[in-house]
Amino acid sequence: MASLEIPEGKARYNLEQSMKSGHRAKDLVQQILTFSRQGKRERKLLDIQPIVKESLKFLRASLPSTIEIRQELENDSGMILCDPTQVYQVLMNLCTNAAHAMEESGGNLEVSLKRVNLDGVSSSLGIEAGGYLRLRVKDTGHGIRPEILNRIFDPYFTTKEPGKGTGLGLAVVHGIVKSCGGGIGVSSEVGKGSTFDIYFPRVEEVRSRSEAGKAEPFPLGGHEQVLFVDDEQAIVEIGKEILERLGYEVVVRTSSVEALELFKNSPGRFDLVITDMTMPNMRGDRLARELLEIRPDIPIILCTGFSESISEEGAKALGVREFAMKPLLLKDLAQAIRRALDSHKKNEGY
Repeated sequence: MASLEIPEGKARYNLEQSMKSGHRAKDLVQQILTFSRQGKRERKLLDIQPIVKESLKFLRASLPSTIEIRQELENDSGMILCDPTQVYQVLMNLCTNAAHAMEESGGNLEVSLKRVNLDGVSSSLGIEAGGYLRLRVKDTGHGIRPEILNRIFDPYFTTKEPGKGTGLGLAVVHGIVKSCGGGIGVSSEVGKGSTFDIYFPRVEEVRSRSEAGKAEPFPLGGHEQVLFVDDEQAIVEIGKEILERLGYEVVVRTSSVEALELFKNSPGRFDLVITDMTMPNMRGDRLARELLEIRPDIPIILCTGFSESISEEGAKALGVREFAMKPLLLKDLAQAIRRALDSHKKNEGY
């Protein structure tokens, strides 16, 4: 919101960098939640360079100072089709193994990302010739003995002492890479270190660079009346500001019970209700049920950060029109509002 008030310049640039950091934090939390739930993986086109950069920053804090991290990440290295959480898993498992190999005497951990084209050599990796994105993780640790090199991807196989490894790390890496249509190359020398090369099939972007560089238009707004409900005062304030900037008339409440009473007294006043899920006294899903009992046609958007008690499918089964994930971003919220309102008008024959 602040960046919309500031003209081009250093201050706006700094705000944009803060937003990018916030987005990366949001994505990292989402990755952790997705992994912890072991839910369905969503494969999508990815530029994995930001994931690699963020992972190495995270890793730096957990490694001893005797291990130096070096990175060489090619710009515009290309896109792959994979789940971002799984890319993070691959890199963290490989880097953690490399760190274990250097924990006694320290050393160098080198991570690189590069576009490569494979021809006949690809047969040894079990993949087709073509364009790939190569993620390389190289260490200067104790290396892998030749007699066990062909077993390192077996589940539960580990050379670590009890309590220091499950033997699943490299098996997970192998499974993820294969599921993405890629391959793994390994070379190692005892006493000198190991190198893991991960090859992800490169996917050419459909959009041209000129299309990708176009600024997105300001989100569509409207003039309808909206009831916005959230028990956190700060969220209510920013929600009201966002909605008013989009042109809507907004009434806010920090109590779901008070919001229900307001709606009961004037059910025809509002065109849309936006409510948080987790609130004291009455949760958002129960509030939605009560509102729909009073007025079955009222469009409702249910917002949540993370809740095991309801999913998007569960929310829509209640009659909720849209399910929005926090943090609420202007563009995403604007689009959800228009979908909810426009679908209502279509159903009513407007």
